[in-house]
Amino acid sequence: MLTIHNTLSGKKEEFKPLSDNNVNMYVCGITPYDEVHLGHARCYVVFDIIRRYLKYKGYTVKYVQNFTDIDDKIINRSNEMQIQSSELAQKYIDDYFVQMRKLNIVDADSYPRVTQKIPEIIEFIKKIIDNGYGYVVDGDVYFQVRKFKDYGKLSKRNIEDLKVGARVLPGEKKKDPLDFALWKKAKDGEPSWDSPWGKGRPGWHIECSAMSLKEFGLNTFDIHGGGQDLIFPHHENEIAQSEAALGKQFVKYWIHNGFVTINKEKMSKSLGNFFTLREIFEKYEPMVVRYMLLSQHYRQPLDFTQEKLQQSKNTYFGILNILEKTKNILPDGTADHINDTTIKNYIQNFENSMDDDFNTAESLAMIHGIVNMLNGFYNDFLENKKGAKDWIVLYRNKLLKLCDILGLSFEQELKIPENILKLSEEREQARKNKNWKLSDEIRQKMKELGFEVEDTKSGTRIIKL
Repeated sequence: MLTIHNTLSGKKEEFKPLSDNNVNMYVCGITPYDEVHLGHARCYVVFDIIRRYLKYKGYTVKYVQNFTDIDDKIINRSNEMQIQSSELAQKYIDDYFVQMRKLNIVDADSYPRVTQKIPEIIEFIKKIIDNGYGYVVDGDVYFQVRKFKDYGKLSKRNIEDLKVGARVLPGEKKKDPLDFALWKKAKDGEPSWDSPWGKGRPGWHIECSAMSLKEFGLNTFDIHGGGQDLIFPHHENEIAQSEAALGKQFVKYWIHNGFVTINKEKMSKSLGNFFTLREIFEKYEPMVVRYMLLSQHYRQPLDFTQEKLQQSKNTYFGILNILEKTKNILPDGTADHINDTTIKNYIQNFENSMDDDFNTAESLAMIHGIVNMLNGFYNDFLENKKGAKDWIVLYRNKLLKLCDILGLSFEQELKIPENILKLSEEREQARKNKNWKLSDEIRQKMKELGFEVEDTKSGTRIIKL
């Protein structure tokens, strides 16, 4: 039974789609005004894994992720760079795809953009106004928060407490400091569109409500996701405006991933600890970064350190090494004939971990158990033990299948040269013969060729220097 922690209820719930085995999932995308960073990577790796696992469980998943391609940040940045806002947005949308594909994130089924859905957004705002939840002031349109009785149900915030910190910004004409903009009146020099209220552009929150309705054709859908920073006010406001317009529950399951910190500090350009994915990928392979993101449960904070990245690199290459060593081994018989309880238990425990709110940290432990077994079978193969090939093929195939569920790819990463693999095997044989001098000589030769060798309980790892 798959259980998901639902932010709305604050507890784990059994996952039951609204329509048979069909799952509609919407995840808030980037505002493309700068390069994507580690926080983006965590969010989209998390929901890529959720999508992959739902498909593994037999669900048909429609995955939609938007681009907020018009926004104050985009406008300000494009003015600084003296280019069109559309040109700026496209530049960083292109960067998004380059970096996310390096992380082996499968493209969404659809990427709606705000600027391409203006008519749908306007129609949605009309519904809110017609239902008595929106009002127009001099070309701006606002949502009346106090009129929506369930406001705060996602973030668990009390409306009276919110009132204390609320304020009206210069130029705003809303009736209540808690109210938020659905449509913003055009300012000189800004991109704008015609509307019943005059020229302007959408507020931030309205876009996701309108675009999800358009993409799914439903008033209620299964999963809405994003980072924890979006719970309030973005997702809280989405619920209010959507349910005010449609009169029905907006989303059944709300899923939010935890924050990323750098050496236990919030990632910030002002602190000098802000890393784009492009910068990180110059030093570490993307799959190593993905592995690190998997090593912590998605709802927990993830502290990014060089030590953790190095540890993830060593562990990832440990998996890669055994896959490289065994890639050309064929079974003596048919590997599928082996009825092995151990591998079945590993797979079952992997599924149990993923069924428990997508616990990738525990599922990785099952993968390492399989890796350890595979290393043992490989040692048996080197010693010409009967049947070792069949066991290698069985465990290798299962390992690859589970890694694919987690999106761990090995095709584009390090390919260990045949001469290095041969030297490693010669060194292992020298160690078995207790010929330590020869073993050290081979280690040094490998190092000169750019490869470090590391001996572990589960076997030998080869790491590119």
